[in-house]
Amino acid sequence: MIGGAVVAAAAVAVFAFVRFGNGGSPDMKADHFYNPVVENGADPWVIQQDGFYYYTHTVGNAIQIWKSRSLSEISSGETATVWTPPDGSPNSFDIWAPEIHWINGKWYIYYAADNGQNETHRMFVLESVTDDALGEYKDLGQITDPSNKWAIDGTVLQKPDGSLYFIWSGWEGDTNVSQHLYIAPMSSPSKISGDRVEISRPEHDWELIGQPTINEGPQVLMSDKKINIIYSASGSWTDDYTLGMLSADPDANVLDAASWKKHPLPVFAKTDDVFGPGHCSFVKSPDGKEDWIVYHAAKTSGSGWDRNVRMQPFKWNDDGTPDFGSPLSTKTAVPLPSGEDGRKRLEAENAVYGGMKVSDMAEASGGKAVGGWTGGDSYVEFQIEAEKKGLYVLALRYLNEGAVEQNLRVTINGKLKIDAKLDNGFNGQWSNEFIPVALQEGSNTIRFTGGDEWLSLDAVDVLPPQNMEKDR
Repeated sequence: MIGGAVVAAAAVAVFAFVRFGNGGSPDMKADHFYNPVVENGADPWVIQQDGFYYYTHTVGNAIQIWKSRSLSEISSGETATVWTPPDGSPNSFDIWAPEIHWINGKWYIYYAADNGQNETHRMFVLESVTDDALGEYKDLGQITDPSNKWAIDGTVLQKPDGSLYFIWSGWEGDTNVSQHLYIAPMSSPSKISGDRVEISRPEHDWELIGQPTINEGPQVLMSDKKINIIYSASGSWTDDYTLGMLSADPDANVLDAASWKKHPLPVFAKTDDVFGPGHCSFVKSPDGKEDWIVYHAAKTSGSGWDRNVRMQPFKWNDDGTPDFGSPLSTKTAVPLPSGEDGRKRLEAENAVYGGMKVSDMAEASGGKAVGGWTGGDSYVEFQIEAEKKGLYVLALRYLNEGAVEQNLRVTINGKLKIDAKLDNGFNGQWSNEFIPVALQEGSNTIRFTGGDEWLSLDAVDVLPPQNMEKDR
């Protein structure tokens, strides 16, 4: 909750699709963003291909792909549900951790699923019918090694010589005692051609928190000096979910367990206000100059599987292993990926508002935020002038210090009304809500009403339709 003097001002943004109006306050391009980048999601996967980012995460009952030109704006990308499971099949339920890979001129999607019983979880693969990642896929069925044991979180290692290997998390036997990491050779992107080899099992204290004990979510991260596998360890429902690392030399026999060295400490772990960081993927910035980790984290301590998706840049050590640093707080401004144009931000303190208050807040993007909501009588209003009509996304950054969800009504041009639910207070965790809105060409009035005294509004980033991205 914040306090201060009542203030009113007009906010009108300026960019290729949103312009200043006369007398508007100087809301301009911002060179940073705040996590999370996806408000609700787990097991994020991002791949860059032909100038686009393709993103997916666990939906549970289908596979959905997002397509975006901007890494930090994946939540506003074009999206399609590319596959839904058939009824009564081994892959009809609990569709987890999909990954989309471009291999030998086709898209392949690997995912885990079961028949409604967890012990039947296995890995499956889809193959694209066209070269459109958001297009049609055919189901090639299960992908498995001869043991055919419980399996999730499959991914592909492709060495520079073109050889393929499947890596996944599975049970040693037929009961849920411990999840280990396995690797096996592939004869094609849809077939495993040999026995599995165990390359990791939980053994260090930081891998043994929660029962059953877990190594899962393996991801390949290669440099010219090392083949690294970054994996998740300990219970995913705990605050102590963390990332570990295996490394092998580039010319090593990756099917020999002795080739893999496990690092004795986690490489990305919880902090005082980031909990359960895990299940990651890696991608370059738009200009290829930076490396980024995309991962999920618990929304707050104790929230278990209630998670969101975050991203930040990382560096490399001299030995070819990554240096991820520590996961950044939701209070921390993250520089935009190199090569991304500045995003367009409307600061709440520059808006027109009634029955509201503004005060200094060091964690707000402009150093100020607006609060003091009194339900239906209070409002914050922005004026946006769009050069083209389209479906935009409003990234609403807020702090909810209450114990319950907040309900805001978003009114567009006095007619269209959208109800937005803002998460309950996560122990001082700032968050983002991504609200799609249809804007008409010309002037648009966006009004937020509702909320209570525990809600503070920092700013609204206006993310344009992705098909306009080139013209910004």
